[in-house]
Amino acid sequence: MPSVEGTRAGRSPGRRQWTWIGIAAVVVAALVTTLVLVLPRGADTSGRHVAERRTASQAFPGGLARQPSDQNQPGKQESAARAHGDAATARQIAVIAGQPIATWLTNTSVSATRATIRDVVRSAEQQRKTPVFVLYNVPDRDCGSFSKGGTEADAYLPWVRAAVRAMAGSRAVVLVEPDSIAQIHVCKRLGQGRLELLRKAVGELAGHGLTVYLDGGNENRVPTATMAKWLRSAGIDRTQGFFTNVSNFYRVDQERAYADRLADAVGGDPHFVIDVSRNGQGWRGTWCNPQGAGLGQPPHVTRGSTRLDALLWVKTPGLSDGTCNGGPAAGQWWESYALALVENRKRD
Repeated sequence: MPSVEGTRAGRSPGRRQWTWIGIAAVVVAALVTTLVLVLPRGADTSGRHVAERRTASQAFPGGLARQPSDQNQPGKQESAARAHGDAATARQIAVIAGQPIATWLTNTSVSATRATIRDVVRSAEQQRKTPVFVLYNVPDRDCGSFSKGGTEADAYLPWVRAAVRAMAGSRAVVLVEPDSIAQIHVCKRLGQGRLELLRKAVGELAGHGLTVYLDGGNENRVPTATMAKWLRSAGIDRTQGFFTNVSNFYRVDQERAYADRLADAVGGDPHFVIDVSRNGQGWRGTWCNPQGAGLGQPPHVTRGSTRLDALLWVKTPGLSDGTCNGGPAAGQWWESYALALVENRKRD
C-alpha cells in the first residue's frame, strides 16, 4: 500500500495540470471579452495599417460652414430675383441658399482653385465651423459624359498639391472625386490606373489636418465586395472613410444600410457621409434630372454614435445634371428645377 505521501505525490501532477488548464481557459475568455468590447465594429485584424477614425465632432468641428456669398450659387440667384422684384422666387431659392452646401473645385487653374479655397476657408474660420470641399477634376472625369473634363494626366497631382497647400491647417473636409471609383464598373478604360492615381492623391492629402472621404458610389451601382476592394486599392486606409449618394436620390435608410455593408466589407471600421441634397422623394427612376425630386433633410453632423458622420448637401440643388430631361448643360443653374426641388422638399 502506498504511503500517504506517495499518494499525494502521485495525484499532484494531475491536479497541477487541471489547474493550469483552468487558468488558461480564464485568460482566453478574458481576452475574447476584451476584443469584443474594445475593438470597434468592423475593426481590421489582418495586419493592415489603418488610420484611426475620428469621431463625427472631430471630423466636423463646430458643425457645417455656409459658403461665402461669392461662392454660393443659389444665393446669387436669390439676390438676382430680389433685384428684379421677384420676392416670391427669391424666398423659394433662399430655402436652398441658406443651407451649408459643399464647394466643388473643378477649375483646372491652380491660382483660381487656391483663391476659391482661401475664400471658403476664411469664411468658415469666421463662422468657427467646418468647410466641405469636393475635388472634381480627375483626368477623364465622368468618362466623357455630361460632366466630362478634368485636368491633364500629368497635371492632376500638382493641382491636388496646390489645393492641399491652400487647405492645410483648416480642418476642412474633402470629398475626393465623386464617381471616380464607382464609374470604373461601367468605364473599363479607367481601371487600375484610376485607383493608383487616387491613392497618390490620398497621399498628398494625408497629414495636413484634413478629413478625407473617398467615392463609395451608392447602393445600386457596384457590388459591395468589388467596391470594397477598389476602395482599399485607392487608399481608404489613410482616410476617414467614404461618401455615398452624391448627386443621387436614394433615401437615407437605404444608403445607410448599404454603407454599413460596405464598411464591413472594407474592414478597419471606415466612417461615411451621405448626400441628402435631393433625396427628399427618394429614387425617381433616373439619376439625371428626374422629375418629382425634392430637397432632402437639412444637412447636419450626427451625434457620432455610429459610423455615419454627417448628412450633407454635396450636390448644389438647382444645378443641372446634364442635357437630359430638358435640362441645360451639367453644372448650370436651372431655376424651374430648383423651385420644384423646394416645392417637393422633405417636410418633417
